[in-house]
Amino acid sequence: MSKKPFYITTPIYYPSGNPHIGHCYTTVACDSIARFKRMQGYDVMFLTGTDEHGLKIEQKAVEKGVTPKEFVDVIVDRFKSLWKYMNVDYDRFIRTTDDYHVEAVQKIFKTLYDKGYIYKGEYSGKYCTPCESFWTDSQLDENGCCPECHRPVAMAKEEAYFFKMSPFAERIEKLLTETDFLRPKTRATELVNNFIKPGLEDLCVSRTTFKWGIPVTFDEGHVVYVWIDALSNYITAMGYMNGAYDDMNKFWPADVHMVAKDIMRFHAIIWPAILMALELPLPKHLAVHGWITFNGEKMSKSLGNVVDPFVLGERYGCDAIRYHILREMALGADSSFSNEILINRINSDLANGFGNLVSRTVAMADKYFGGILPSDRESAEIDEDFKAVVLNAFAETEKAMEETKIKQALEAIFKAVDRANKYIDETEPWKLGKDDSKKGRLASVLYNLLDAIRIISALLSPFMPSTMPKVWEQIGASDDDITYDKLSKFGVLPENVKVCKGEILFPRIDVEKEIEALNDIIKKNMETAQSNLSAEEKGEAKPDEDSGQEIELAPEICIDDFAKVEIRAAKVISAEKVKKSDKLLCLQLDDGMGGRQVVSGIAQYYAPEDLVGKTIQLIANLKPVKLRGVESFGMICAADTADGVKVIFLDDSIPAGAKIR
Repeated sequence: MSKKPFYITTPIYYPSGNPHIGHCYTTVACDSIARFKRMQGYDVMFLTGTDEHGLKIEQKAVEKGVTPKEFVDVIVDRFKSLWKYMNVDYDRFIRTTDDYHVEAVQKIFKTLYDKGYIYKGEYSGKYCTPCESFWTDSQLDENGCCPECHRPVAMAKEEAYFFKMSPFAERIEKLLTETDFLRPKTRATELVNNFIKPGLEDLCVSRTTFKWGIPVTFDEGHVVYVWIDALSNYITAMGYMNGAYDDMNKFWPADVHMVAKDIMRFHAIIWPAILMALELPLPKHLAVHGWITFNGEKMSKSLGNVVDPFVLGERYGCDAIRYHILREMALGADSSFSNEILINRINSDLANGFGNLVSRTVAMADKYFGGILPSDRESAEIDEDFKAVVLNAFAETEKAMEETKIKQALEAIFKAVDRANKYIDETEPWKLGKDDSKKGRLASVLYNLLDAIRIISALLSPFMPSTMPKVWEQIGASDDDITYDKLSKFGVLPENVKVCKGEILFPRIDVEKEIEALNDIIKKNMETAQSNLSAEEKGEAKPDEDSGQEIELAPEICIDDFAKVEIRAAKVISAEKVKKSDKLLCLQLDDGMGGRQVVSGIAQYYAPEDLVGKTIQLIANLKPVKLRGVESFGMICAADTADGVKVIFLDDSIPAGAKIR
């Protein structure tokens, strides 16, 4: 009987810089799901890879004095090394420079053209090079900059091919709102309101201003733009329109695409439209997760907060790192990474929780029975309650994994860990061991604990695959004891099970010393990152080699010009998101002059509650404007950084209305 297929994918990563802990979540999460499905008996296809074309890669290669392919080859090897180090067991790795992918993308582009979904036109609009995105004037932020990274955009005008999006709007809206395609479902509202309801604009799908891309076969000078190139990897890697593989019939449609929230729109709107045009089935589920943030900020090499996973793995082991990032991230939400959270999680869950459970159970079996449990046992009513909790953890884990809720799966498993440790406290094996007449009861308690550890460790193995084989060796479990069909029952271990004391699985960490050591590492990273960044990555103008200037300033002004700008201190009274916009916040300010309303494009960087009560700088005499239909009477001052917009806050002792000069 053939196994049922299961196909899961990460997005393909853009290799413009070294991978860091922020890259790990999606790939480790997909690896854990793939391992769980293999354990269940599925024939799994787990795909990951790299998206290697585009203007940014071309520019970085020029800076390094190498070809674009030479540039990406080095970084792709680093990604592969990281996945190997993190014990990621992917089945296929695709690079968009692979010959078979190039062949297939050219055929896909021509097919869409022949079907009338791609047409030739001219693009004239604002272009952001770092984001490789075109924007209309209405989409720019309040400063006329890119709405994604808030860096300056430039006018671009070029001949281009466009993909018609509007024919698919109604079907995509129903896909998002009436099916289980998008997880979590709450993301559907923002996609529909922000992109579909205003009207889907046709998509620019070719470029002529750079060469590093897949050539359009029927029009020299055009290269296929990222949308069709990168997104098509999910089917080209299965052999669609190429002869490298023959897995489309078996694995497509994909069971799960997992992506971070910043590329949700591409996978929830553009990719389904392309598939509809090709008359192919749509993926069953799109699972969208948040970002790993560091002390409240998104991971960024420009801030030096990227945290090298190789360094963390060397200190704590890759399984501890895998567990931490998976345990902290709820589907759809961000998770915070900090030294304290990491170390406390390792100490509480892994060292004091699971590791301690294994070590003291095995130690007691060795101490009281020489490592081999006798078959004469005496059960008690409390045993059944304990077993029920462990078996319920199996059922909850299975359900959570079916819904791609990894955090909830791990929470369910650790309920069983906590119950097992409590079971030890309730049964007090150390007291039973002092009374020969109670050896049968002691044997039963220890057997129940060992069998519970068998179930718990098998459930944990997809998430921490390096450590669990060590557990099975210690508790005397064979490969046959940990098959999936035996995880829903007790009494699987041999009656005379033999334990083998081993090393401590997760040594307890000295919190203060480790935090100090990790902070030193972060500090060094910040110093080296800032010194190594290019001007573009810092959000600055490129250095002028003739003048030596690092930042290109606007034309000089005199004091009279500056005096025309009225900057006042103001306190934020309330804040809320502007309807039908994921970029704008509407702020009510105490400006010392009766109050006013200001709309600001900072919703991506600040939650409304983060601003309430803060004192900000207000441009008070700016001409009023309407943004998304909401009136704005001024502008708050903020700084453009390589990692986005940072509001400039003032000391709270400065009163509202105070003039800033």
